[in-house]
Amino acid sequence: MRSAERNLRFGEDTHEPRSVSLKDRISEDMKSAMRAREADRLSAVRLLLAAIKQREVDERITLDDSQVAAIVEKLAKQRRDSIAQFESGGRQDLADREKFELSVLLGYLPEQADSAEIAQAIEAAVLATGASGPQDMGKVMAQVRTALAGRADMAAVSAQVKGRLAR
Repeated sequence: MRSAERNLRFGEDTHEPRSVSLKDRISEDMKSAMRAREADRLSAVRLLLAAIKQREVDERITLDDSQVAAIVEKLAKQRRDSIAQFESGGRQDLADREKFELSVLLGYLPEQADSAEIAQAIEAAVLATGASGPQDMGKVMAQVRTALAGRADMAAVSAQVKGRLAR
């Protein structure tokens, strides 16, 4: 029996590409890091999987890709903060380790939005909410956050929104 016939016989459709969830991709990356004996990469991926598992256990849910991406964003933000602290404290060795972990984490986020796309999302949110000043910052940020979820550093976007609303 040919492979395609066997797959169809067992209910698998071979014509549609199977989309792999982000969590599954992270698990596969952990296995490949183990096989390749990449200790630093393995450590970073295990840290991410532990954070995902912790949230799933705490909330008794199975996370979808957007929730996993939110965890990746949170860990990336922690790495950025740590890098700044380590560099200001003169601990370049620890900063380099955090930079490596950050690069691993960023590999799981969708392609980052460029400055034009961010500006467009901000303008669309300002128009949609009818924002007229800094007091409307929360409304605008809520719209922008959904439009750019996982694709932009929200701290930098917040500064741009603040500048736009100050005009």
